[in-house]
Amino acid sequence: EKCAIQVFGLRGLEHFQTPRFQTLIPTHSKMLVEKYKVDSPNVVYAEDSITANIEYHSTELSPNGDSWVVKPTVKKYQFKTDTKLPKLGMMLVGLGGNNGSTLTAGIIANREGITWKTSKGVAHANYFGSLLQASTCRIGNYNGEEVHVPFNSLVPTVNPNDVVIGGWDVSKMNLADSMQRAGVLEYDLQRQLHPYMKDMVPLPSIFDGDFVAANQESRADNCIQGPKRDQVNQLKKDMREFKEKNGLDKVIVLWTANTERFSEVVVGLNDTYDNLKASVDRDESEISPSTLFALACIEEKVPFINGSPQNTFVPGLIEAANQHKSLIAGDDFKSGQTKMKSVLVDFLVGAGIKPRSIVSYNHLGNNDGYNLQAPQTFRSKEISKSNVVDDMVHSNELLYKPGEHPDHVVVIKYVPFVGDSKRAMDEYSSEIFMGGVNTIVMHNTCQDSLLAAPIILDMVLLAEIATRIEFKVDGVEELHGFNPVNVLLSYFTKAPLVPAGTPVVNALAKQRCMIENIFRACNGLSPENNMMLEFK
Repeated sequence: EKCAIQVFGLRGLEHFQTPRFQTLIPTHSKMLVEKYKVDSPNVVYAEDSITANIEYHSTELSPNGDSWVVKPTVKKYQFKTDTKLPKLGMMLVGLGGNNGSTLTAGIIANREGITWKTSKGVAHANYFGSLLQASTCRIGNYNGEEVHVPFNSLVPTVNPNDVVIGGWDVSKMNLADSMQRAGVLEYDLQRQLHPYMKDMVPLPSIFDGDFVAANQESRADNCIQGPKRDQVNQLKKDMREFKEKNGLDKVIVLWTANTERFSEVVVGLNDTYDNLKASVDRDESEISPSTLFALACIEEKVPFINGSPQNTFVPGLIEAANQHKSLIAGDDFKSGQTKMKSVLVDFLVGAGIKPRSIVSYNHLGNNDGYNLQAPQTFRSKEISKSNVVDDMVHSNELLYKPGEHPDHVVVIKYVPFVGDSKRAMDEYSSEIFMGGVNTIVMHNTCQDSLLAAPIILDMVLLAEIATRIEFKVDGVEELHGFNPVNVLLSYFTKAPLVPAGTPVVNALAKQRCMIENIFRACNGLSPENNMMLEFK
């Protein structure tokens, strides 16, 4: 009887309103706690910081003949989180595109409390789709109910309504007209946002037609001229002036511009930081605009995030980030079809079911789809989308022999009529018990920019948080920050950029757990393990 109530949860409990069941129904209807404080000798709250000491439990493995030895290990870590929130600026490369104009509109609508009329009634601004703003984490149980807190309360987080917005675009169209061109938001909302956005004009950006589809040149009327070194210097100047003009403490830059073709990685060109700088000075043609943006940010110690699939982070750029200790993260937003894939394949392989064929078809009608008509830019996206299942496949050699991999095909077509409302259709065919075949077919209508916008916001805010966390292992004198190649943002990307020697994790649940458990460590809390032994 008790188990039945727990399975049904609160929905449908009206069928059990008899005296014998009354004591089983939780008396606290609100189990979201917005304020809390950890009571532990291992946690110290100061005026502008939280210091927490934790034990990190892991394992060490070593081969022993035809077997392995697994040795549990415990290391003590100290985390220190700066709780003073900065005045934050966000600069988007591609500010006037669908993503940039939609995110700008959303932040303004939330900040101003705008409501608008739709065919279904009055709509209210929100941050749905944002991990930090619209999801929760469990912190424990109270009277038999799980208690949750907002994700953004685990570590002090900048209010998105306070973020100052700026950036670059190869089109000089103001953001009100860009929003109208995108056709993403309802007319009544656009009408109310127009006065706020009509005077927002992107800074000139870098355009190189060799790295994008030829059809993009007609939009490029707002470009930084001159050789590549002058372009890098102009970007640095833009960031400094934006920071000074708005009285900002920090700036985060994010690339949400067109997908570029892959750059050639060549010894002597971009394989080391010195060679990359020399190549910029020589105005080498194979240095992409996104790499120039990233280089300018790194040398200014401004965090840079790549939201597109191209190989912006060539080896010389990664060396530069490590040398300057400047945060970089990427690659390629994971918002719709690929996010579902990173959940479903993880489930199938984890359940002992063997995916043999994964076929993903997309069609969309926005400028992203227009640019992806070129084979060289499509190839960048194809690589990003195809690699997302690799770690999950490699995790189960009971299903897959070494070198074995599911057939995986990705198709993207441009259909202008559907605009930003991308269609994604997937077929997963898997081998099951005794040679049987199970096929799952999925149709996903993704409002592309409305899914991407909150992800962009999360990546910017999480990158800022990462710059305020320091830690050290017991025995080390000085606290230090995260590796400049930051893996915390992997949850939001199709092709996570990781430091050399670090496992690539694509499974969505694992990526979310990593963020949550690091935030818990900042509060002196153990990782969430879901054992719930207190109820066993």
